[in-house]
Amino acid sequence: MRILCIDCEGPITLNDNAFEICQSFLPCGDKFFTIISRYDDYLADVIKKEGYTAGGTLKLIVPFFKAYRLTNEKIKQFSKRSLKFVPGAKDMLKNLKSEIQIFIISTSYSPYIDALCEIIDLPRENTFSTPLDLDSYFISEHERKQLIKIYQRILKFSLSPPDKNEQISLETKKTLEKLDEIFFHQIPSMKCGNIFKKVNPVGGKEKARIVKKIAKEKKCRIEDIIYIGDSITDAVALRLVKEKGGVAISFNGNFYALREAEFACISNNALPLFLIIKNFKEEGKKGVEKIAFNWPEKLKKEDKEKLFSLNYPGSFILIEKKNIADIIRLSEEIRKKIRGEEIGKLG
Repeated sequence: MRILCIDCEGPITLNDNAFEICQSFLPCGDKFFTIISRYDDYLADVIKKEGYTAGGTLKLIVPFFKAYRLTNEKIKQFSKRSLKFVPGAKDMLKNLKSEIQIFIISTSYSPYIDALCEIIDLPRENTFSTPLDLDSYFISEHERKQLIKIYQRILKFSLSPPDKNEQISLETKKTLEKLDEIFFHQIPSMKCGNIFKKVNPVGGKEKARIVKKIAKEKKCRIEDIIYIGDSITDAVALRLVKEKGGVAISFNGNFYALREAEFACISNNALPLFLIIKNFKEEGKKGVEKIAFNWPEKLKKEDKEKLFSLNYPGSFILIEKKNIADIIRLSEEIRKKIRGEEIGKLG
């Protein structure tokens, strides 16, 4: 048995649902989300804070949803009407459903994944996402006003993306310390701080744990799994699958995903992914390696014809030390082009 485990935002959809919720419902929400997302990157990948996992952004921003009076229904309706697919992704999933078991492992909030499942007719039990039930959380009017003051303070911060080649500047350290105080002391000391205990993002180590869980329940080896992701929340799962002999693919991934994946797929359409998954289903990892070493010449004639019907047939490459810098540049370039500059720059 061979299994597909795939992230949602990036390989399937163009959205960053949490970013778009902030942008649409919170004042200067795009700036706020970017600051918290970069803070998340620092905690997970640079500082490596004990007990913290990539994707924590989706926990840290929830109290502010309550502060600005968001509800389950608002999130649900927004997620439904804003959902945008990577070109070709709907057809890919439709055609694969009868060919291979599909599991979506996403950091996205559950209402967004619920909306996706309705559209693509995928069983909800085949998905994993971050539960969100805003209506079950309570904050007093006093604390709501406190949170708005905290929010306005955060908007005054400036935080550059982490650069692994540079030391953290003194200014960045001070900003990180201020954010630590807010998220690990100030808000947890408030009654609404209990929200943090109830929101458990599916990211980082959790995605890898889910891959192991799927393999155990389906009685298959991890080498029989193909994992497709694109961001920092996929890094640990990509590493696990690669180390265990499975197929670990970055699709239009950023630096975090590419340094852990074994293969890179770069395309403005999901058709190359479909053809790669089809080869994996038929021939396992050897089939994937064969087409990666000579893409797209090693594809079947009819598959090549489909691929060349696209304006841009995409790339599928084995990631090596000698080519990773070029792959990162090309992958991040098309990532920003098809998902938008703001979303494309997020970790």
